[in-house]
Amino acid sequence: MDLMRSLPLGLYLEKPVTWLHRLDARVKLGWLLAFLLVPILASGIFRLAIAAVLVLLTLAAGIPARVWRNQMVWLLTIGSFVVLLTALSPDGYAIDYRPRLPATPLTFAQTQRLPPVPPGPRWWPFRQAPVPDDRTPLPPEPQFAPPTDYRYWLVERGPIKISRRSLGLGVRLGSLIFILIYSTTLYLLTTAPEEIAAGLETLLSPLARLRFPVTEVVLTLTLALRFIPLVLEEVQNLVRAVRTRAINWKKIGFRGAITIWITLAERLLDNLLMRADQMASAMKARGFTAVERHEMPLYAPQLRSRDWIAIAALGGFIALRMVWGNP
Repeated sequence: MDLMRSLPLGLYLEKPVTWLHRLDARVKLGWLLAFLLVPILASGIFRLAIAAVLVLLTLAAGIPARVWRNQMVWLLTIGSFVVLLTALSPDGYAIDYRPRLPATPLTFAQTQRLPPVPPGPRWWPFRQAPVPDDRTPLPPEPQFAPPTDYRYWLVERGPIKISRRSLGLGVRLGSLIFILIYSTTLYLLTTAPEEIAAGLETLLSPLARLRFPVTEVVLTLTLALRFIPLVLEEVQNLVRAVRTRAINWKKIGFRGAITIWITLAERLLDNLLMRADQMASAMKARGFTAVERHEMPLYAPQLRSRDWIAIAALGGFIALRMVWGNP
């Protein structure tokens, strides 16, 4: 089990260098924010289209399949399970839907017929209308075909019932999970931590006039992005250590398993604190004691022609959402 390959969270793919790598970090950050915000209140079809766009971007960029294949399969599996579970769940309306017409025709009790009223004299100006006979059959009710093929219940097979609302909710929820996780992973996979920090420092530079600690925030973000692979490495080492010892989980019982997991959690925390202390010592050895005394060696990002094309495509994507993405 290699967590560094099966779960490439926060990892940067150095080679091969694709056209996604060459885009400016600020432009890719704008696309990431669009992928995170556009699905809000969007229709299910539009969310599925966004998920398809992410898959097509991965294929068009030429990223090796060994990097994204396992994670994409897991995300698609989780999304499909969420769609199925939500579609089979009640839609939340709690309404007992009944047909418009009764199942059996209505019957009325026979009332006693009144004797006919004798006709009055000829000079009487009004005559009473004759009493209708209850045995006269009523004309049949006309049957009209439904104007559309709309059906609220899509599937009704015994206990399995899927409504339009539950299926739409499942599609929106499953696609949202895939979009949020995979778009962030694709951004971190094609953008170096230094580029992310430099882009954020450029975007947040106006806040420096308000005494906002821009440099400290950017430095903390850079260290956090560098620390994610170390966390995955420590987890991977502990998993391999447990597998090599061939622990029989059935014999040790529930209490023994809880004790082992608590020990592993303590060991993981100790290793992470040790790694953090090593990083702090390395920064002090290089003379980084304060932000005012040491400048971060970040490059100055520049927008090129391909970046302007990506910005124009981002504007078209947002316009498409405003026109066609409404539910």
